[in-house]
Amino acid sequence: MNSLPDTATSGPEKPGPAVGGAPAKSGAPAPAGRTRRHRDATLPPWAFVVPALLVYAVVVLYPSLAGVVYAFTDWSGVGDFAFVGLDNFRTLLNDDRALESVSNTLLLTLAVVVVQNGIGLLLALGVNANIRSRSLLRVIFFAPAVVSPVMVAFLWKYVYNPDNGAGLNGILGALGLGGLRQDWLGNPSLALWSVAAMVVWQYAGYSMVIFLAGLQSVPAELHEAARIDGAGTWQRFRYVTWPLLAPALTINLMLSTIGGLKLFDQVYAATNGGPGTSSETLSTVLYKEAFVFGKFGYSTAVALVLALFVAAVSLVQLRYLRAREVTA
Repeated sequence: MNSLPDTATSGPEKPGPAVGGAPAKSGAPAPAGRTRRHRDATLPPWAFVVPALLVYAVVVLYPSLAGVVYAFTDWSGVGDFAFVGLDNFRTLLNDDRALESVSNTLLLTLAVVVVQNGIGLLLALGVNANIRSRSLLRVIFFAPAVVSPVMVAFLWKYVYNPDNGAGLNGILGALGLGGLRQDWLGNPSLALWSVAAMVVWQYAGYSMVIFLAGLQSVPAELHEAARIDGAGTWQRFRYVTWPLLAPALTINLMLSTIGGLKLFDQVYAATNGGPGTSSETLSTVLYKEAFVFGKFGYSTAVALVLALFVAAVSLVQLRYLRAREVTA
């Protein structure tokens, strides 16, 4: 006699395969990743913008606005403060040290802009030529730009040290030019230009890279056509290459001008603005006023003037150079 199956002891029936051999669907929940993606897709667009705006407001916007407010106060960095109106700016106009720093800043910027971009262009023309090891030369020339400015300043202090036989004076003596040996950072007439030289050494390779990008964007067909028409090397550069380098020149002039006007690291590490005030810049003045003399209100006034001056120079320069790009 056939017996019935004992369903009470055999346990729950397992789902069998569906028709066609496909596994039967179970009631398991959807994967967590799918649920998360669905939930993210329902977030409004502003939810992705707000975190970035908060960071910008805390890191950039608030300090900038606070600096503008403090420029009109006598704040010492701690405690309460009182509004003094335009007194900080009047003090700036009568501060001989600050006025000398303006002159030093402009001279330093002019030297850096002219020499750095001139050397950068020559280096770019050299490494753009079809020579061996040009890739290695590009790396060598650009390498100083990635070094910390403070480290560069300490390196050049070693080079400029008048008692260092392996430094600049030692090299001049070995070449029979001992009469040119100087106390490069200790001479008030040379300190500013010695700082300019180390800045040019560090960033000439940076300008080279930008000029090199411009050179490589010049179509070779234009040079070939000019060569066929009888144009010499100088004529091809003057009438073909140079006009097409206008965008690269604009970028380099803007970056070097802004960098020169804000220059602080190399000056502070190499000379601390000395000897005396011979290499003082606006950036070192505002730093000392804040952290040495405790005049945070006056320091922020100097910083505000510097920021407005940099912005004005940059806008005028950009407008002129952009117009030149169009005419070129």
